This record gives sequence, C-alpha cells and structure tokens, in this order.
Amino acid sequence: MGKVRMADIAERVGVSTVTVHNALSGQKGVSEELRQRIQEEARLLGYQLSSSPKKQDENKGEFKKIGVIIAENYLAQYATFYWKMYQELAILASEKGCFTTIEVLKKEEEKRTLTLPKIVTEQNIEGLIVIGEIDKRYIRKIREAARMPVVYLDFYDKDLAADAVITDNFYGMYLMTELLFEQGIEDIGFIGSIYATSSIMDRYCGFMKSMMEHRKNIHPEWLIEDRDDMGQVEFDLPKKLPKAFVCNCDLVAGMLILKLKEQGYRVPEDISVVGFDNYLYPGFPDMKISTYEVNTKAMTKVALEKVLKQIKNPKAGRGLDIVAGHMVIKQSVKMKGKAI
Repeated sequence: MGKVRMADIAERVGVSTVTVHNALSGQKGVSEELRQRIQEEARLLGYQLSSSPKKQDENKGEFKKIGVIIAENYLAQYATFYWKMYQELAILASEKGCFTTIEVLKKEEEKRTLTLPKIVTEQNIEGLIVIGEIDKRYIRKIREAARMPVVYLDFYDKDLAADAVITDNFYGMYLMTELLFEQGIEDIGFIGSIYATSSIMDRYCGFMKSMMEHRKNIHPEWLIEDRDDMGQVEFDLPKKLPKAFVCNCDLVAGMLILKLKEQGYRVPEDISVVGFDNYLYPGFPDMKISTYEVNTKAMTKVALEKVLKQIKNPKAGRGLDIVAGHMVIKQSVKMKGKAI
C-alpha cells in the first residue's frame, strides 16, 4: 500500500476525513471510544501524522494552529459547498503539519451583537481563514481585534478584505454565457441575488459582459432573485420564459431544472441551463449541468500558504489571488445539431 492518507482511515472506520483529523489531532467533538478506534486503525495502517502533539513539543515554532470561520447561513443539514471547502482545507493543513479549529459564526453575532469568535478573542490561533462573505461591520471588528494574519477565502473587498483568494467568477460566467451564444441561444435570463455576495455580483457582471458584446438586453422579468437575507434559496419563475438561464450556482440550476420539468418543459430541448461551481450536495439528483468548475483544492492551498507565509514573515506580500477553474460541458445545454 502507498502513502496512507486520512481518507483511507476514514473509509476503514466509516467516518468522515474531518472526524479522523479531529481524532488524531486531539480536538474536541470525538468520543473517546471513537478516537481510540481511529488511532488504532491509523496505527495498523502505518499512518504518520505530520505534527503529532509529541512532535509539537519537540519542534516548537514549527507547529501552527489555524482558525477557520464560516457563517452559519452557509451551512445546512446537508453538506454545503463551503463545508466541502473546509474539509479540503483541514486535510491539507494536517498534511502540512498544521491543525485547524473551526468556529461557526452565528447570524446574531455577525449582524447584531458583533461578538467575536472565541478563537480570536482567546488568541489561541496564529492565523485565521474566513470562508465565505460576512458582514463588513464584522470584518472591521475582526481587523481591530485580531493580532494575526487574516485571509478571506471565496470573498474579497478592496478596502476591508483585500488579502483574499477567489475563483475567477467574472470570466468563468462570461465563458458559460458565451457557450449559449455559440449555440445560437440569445434569449437568456439570469438567476441570482446580485447584491447578496460579491461572488454573485462578479458572476452577473461576467454574464452581462457577454450580453453587451452581443448587443443584447436582459428582459426585466428574466433577472430573478434567488435567496432571502438568511441565504435560504427559493425563487419563482415568470410566466414568459427565455430560451436559456444562467444560474449563479449549480444548486440554483438544479432547482430550476426541477421547476421547469414540473411545468412541462424539457431541459435542454426547450430551455438550456448553465450553472457555476460544479457542486451539488450529496443526495441532490445529478442533473448533468453544464457548469464552471471551481478549483477548491487549489484555492484552499493558496489561502493556507498565504497565512503560513505571513505567520513566518508579517511583512510578506498581501493581496488578491484569483484561481482559475474550467468549463465542464454536460447535458443541460442544447448544442447545435444535438443535445449533448
């Protein structure tokens, strides 16, 4: 057997890789019985944790603790895109000899009380990664209190959160919209709450760049809001529909396809649909959505490296890093001559 990874242990025990990470790194949230099972399985497989507590004592200064914050509106009972991103970050951190501690930011704390996370106030971490967009007032609060590097993942703000890592939202959605025009589809709508996040706004701008280049205006009824203030996704369709929809994410694209089928429309024969992310949570039916795949592994790697460089050298360069993804063409677009 080659190099043993946490995923191998997780598969043998029947738990998630994050549970394995928490058990081997001594973090809370794992029963002692399960922790012992995981440790025993790790021993049998010959797994070596990059920075065990013992090694930490032997190599003080090398072992790093990284805090992670995710707003609760990005999490749900199902596995979300950001939870997947955190899992990849936690595994990568372990492989680099770091431990991650996650704290969920409650809506009340973010919007009203501005209560800082314990991992920040107790100063028991050396760097912080914030996954997903949060309230700007809260960012200011973190900037005032955090005496550590802070990197924003999948969100940026040129004034408050400039040290960030994002995917190429603008150009990625431009490419997805261009795909539709290349197939002769010109009546196109957009589904996404433009002011909800900077990512959706950037994707809308990419969509509009394509529309403007083709001298096309969007019908007002075809610009559809898709979520409420809590991030709950829900939307209704107008009576008159375009020939295609550009959706700000695959979850919305999947919900749209279900709604269209309920109304008797066929995808892509009647209406084409494109999304963004190439991610549908487990259990959601695979809609074969043509989309722009976000390279989450590369994004988490860049974010972690930014934090570690700044921990080592506080004067290390800061700024925005854009990580390219790629188009994934599936079966939700009516292609010229055929539906692929």
